[in-house]
Amino acid sequence: MPRRSLDVRAEKLRLAAPFRISGYVFEATDAILVTLTEGPHQGRGEASGVYYLGDDLEHMLVEIEAHREAIEAGIGREALRQAMPPGGARNAVDCALWDLEAARSGRAAWMLAGLDGPRPLVTTFTLGADDPERMARAAVAHEGAKAIKIKLTGEIELDLDRVSAVREALPEAWIGVDANQGFARADLPLLVEGLVAFRISLLEQPLARGAEAELEGFRSAIPIAADESALTLADLPGLVGRFDVINIKLDKCGGLTEGLMMAAEARRLGFEVMVGNMVGTSLAMAPAFLVGQLCDYVDLDGPTFLAEDRSPAAHYAEGEIFVGPEVWGGGTAMAAE
Repeated sequence: MPRRSLDVRAEKLRLAAPFRISGYVFEATDAILVTLTEGPHQGRGEASGVYYLGDDLEHMLVEIEAHREAIEAGIGREALRQAMPPGGARNAVDCALWDLEAARSGRAAWMLAGLDGPRPLVTTFTLGADDPERMARAAVAHEGAKAIKIKLTGEIELDLDRVSAVREALPEAWIGVDANQGFARADLPLLVEGLVAFRISLLEQPLARGAEAELEGFRSAIPIAADESALTLADLPGLVGRFDVINIKLDKCGGLTEGLMMAAEARRLGFEVMVGNMVGTSLAMAPAFLVGQLCDYVDLDGPTFLAEDRSPAAHYAEGEIFVGPEVWGGGTAMAAE
């Protein structure tokens, strides 16, 4: 077998416009691009890390260099999952391993994962927290969108004004909201009552990670999704009875390998399943798109925020996303550059 080589590049992904959530405003994000080469075959993976865990560019680069010898020696996906901690570094390497195996075997990544042929998926399009009228205009600008996600900031009156404006602009759309840990337990009854009035279908991560027990006994008329509270497979048992939906992100859990395991385990435990993304290019969306084939909710609009995407790119049309095999995991050999 040819010797495997590892190349890691740092990239700056610039947003087309500033994006605000609870506690943060983003204008750009760092990413890493991992390329694994074995003879004529290559595999690529992209990751942006997890900003609220300190999983930044420097941390990801250090993690990969610490495991370079094992990676270049031919480590497999499950051994990688045991050797590296979850996070962006492992995600990028894990996804590159999937892509590399697809190239070596001539079988697409969805086949290797035991999935049916991928189909287009309805995805949410996310609105950053802003003035309600501007958010309404931004919602309408998402031509053909079937599902919208609204970022909240923890200011109940203003947040409900935002929701009201978007609902008025898109009376028939599916709408969910993402609080990004912005509320306290005492806020929830009033928040949920207001969201119900505007026919909101999902409330994502209202409380801070670590406050999961405060949701016990709270009867919500809207399903509540765990995002920051559901980082990895190990978190899932402790969320039973507290959340209704698990949001899987490959940067959180450390790759497609664990992401698929999380989807299966979440189903076994009685959760609905969601797939989300950090900001990233189409290369980052592609493996998450495979997880999305198993999900009830899909939030894979990351490339739509960027000033420039990779080529080839994911295809967005009529409120749906499709990521073709030419983007990643296509199972065809590529000559090493």
